[in-house]
Amino acid sequence: MAKFELKLPKMGESVAEATVTNWLKKVGDKIEMDEAVLEIATDKVDSEVPSEVSGTLVEILFNTDDVVQVGQTLAIIETEGGSPLTPQGGTTADVENQPAQQIENQVSEIIDIVSQASPSGTEGLKFFSPLVKNIAKEEGISLAELESISGSRKDGRVNKEDLLNYIKNRGSQTSVQPTPVAQTVATSNSQLPTPNSQPVSVNGGDEIVEMDRMRKLISGYMVASVQTSAHVQSFIEVDVTNIVKWRDRVKNTFEKREGEKLTFTPIFMEAVAKALKDFPGMNISVDGDFIIKRKNINLGMAAALPNGNLIVPVIKNADQLNLVGMAKAVNDLGNRAKAGKLKPDDTQGGTYTVTNVGTFGSVFGTPIINQPQVGILALGAIRKVPAVIETPEGDFIGIRQKMFLSHSYDHRVVDGALGGSFVKRVADYLEAFDINRDF
Repeated sequence: MAKFELKLPKMGESVAEATVTNWLKKVGDKIEMDEAVLEIATDKVDSEVPSEVSGTLVEILFNTDDVVQVGQTLAIIETEGGSPLTPQGGTTADVENQPAQQIENQVSEIIDIVSQASPSGTEGLKFFSPLVKNIAKEEGISLAELESISGSRKDGRVNKEDLLNYIKNRGSQTSVQPTPVAQTVATSNSQLPTPNSQPVSVNGGDEIVEMDRMRKLISGYMVASVQTSAHVQSFIEVDVTNIVKWRDRVKNTFEKREGEKLTFTPIFMEAVAKALKDFPGMNISVDGDFIIKRKNINLGMAAALPNGNLIVPVIKNADQLNLVGMAKAVNDLGNRAKAGKLKPDDTQGGTYTVTNVGTFGSVFGTPIINQPQVGILALGAIRKVPAVIETPEGDFIGIRQKMFLSHSYDHRVVDGALGGSFVKRVADYLEAFDINRDF
C-alpha cells in the first residue's frame, strides 16, 4: 500500500491560496482517478480539486472554511501498489540518496501531519491541528490549558507559532485558569477595533442577512482599492451613431455566418485595445514604489452574475484579435460567467478593465480600479439626443446616438494629461468607425 498526498494545485497567475468550501468525499470513501474530492474557492471563482490517483481517502488535513496555500497537502489517499510518496512527491528511491538528517526531518514532518493524537485523550470545544496537539502532548500541556491560549488565526485558532511563544513564556506566567470557549471568543472580539459609526437600529420589519463569501471579498477589494489608489475621473461624450447603424445592418448576417451574436461590447473592446497600444502608460501595474510595464494587453470585462455579484473575466492578448475573435471571446466569457463555469485562469492576468454600466440604464459611472491595474473604463448607456451637426452648408440640429465614457485612473502614476488623452483616443476610434467596413 502506498500513500499519495493530494495537494492544492496551482490555479493561475497570482493565485496563492484558496478556501476549502466543501468536502465531496469523507474518510474511508473510495476515489477514482480524476474524481472530484473537494470544492475550493479563490478570490474570484469556485473550483473542484480532482484526485490524480485511485484509492481510499484515509485522512483530511483541512476543514471547511480553512485557507490553504498552493502546494499544501489537502488530504492523504491510500493507493494499492507502487512506492510510497514523500511529502515532496518523490519515491523511496529518492529518499535513499538523501542525507540521514534530512530523512529524519522528513519523517518527523510526516508524523506531525499524520498523527491525530490528542494531548489529553479527550476532545475539547476548540479545533487544534495534529501538529499543535503533538507539541502540547510533548510539553505536558493539558487540553484545558491549551484551550485557554489565545490564537492568532481565524476564530482565535492556535497555530504552531502561537503555541511555541506560549511555551517560551510559560515559566514567567502565572498559573493558567481554563476559560470557557465562549468567554475566550467574547474577549477576543472585544479587543477588535470597531467602527466609529453608530449602531444600526433594527425594527420588527427589518431582516438581517449575512453577506455571502464573494460579496465579502468584493467588499474588501473595493475598500482596499480606494484606500490604495488616488482615484480621479475623466468624462467624455461620444457620438456612436455610425456604430449603431452598422451593427443594426450586419448583426443578422454576422450571427448566421459566425454563429455568434454581435453586441456593442466587442466593438468597444476593440477601440480600447487600440488606445492601449497608443498609450502604453495606461497598460501598467503598480507594485509599491515600482511600475510594471505590461507587455500583453489583457482586457478585463466586468460581468454581473445572476446572484447580483460581480466577476471580471479576462480577454487575453485582446489587441491581437479582430472583431470576430473579440466577439467570440466576449460571448464565451460572458456565457461561462453566468453559468458559473469560469476557470481560475480566466480571471487572472488582466492589465486594464472595462465595465458596461449602460447595460443597467446608467448614463455614466465612476468605477473603482481593479488593483493592481491603474485604470478602468465605464461605458454608459447609448441614448438618442439632440445634437448640433456641422455640415459644409452650416450647422443644424439633429438626432444622434450618443454615450458617455467614464475613465477612472490612479493619480499616483497617471496624470490628467495621460488619463484624459487615453479616453479621448478611445472616443476618436469610436467616432471614426467605418460604417462600410466588413467584420
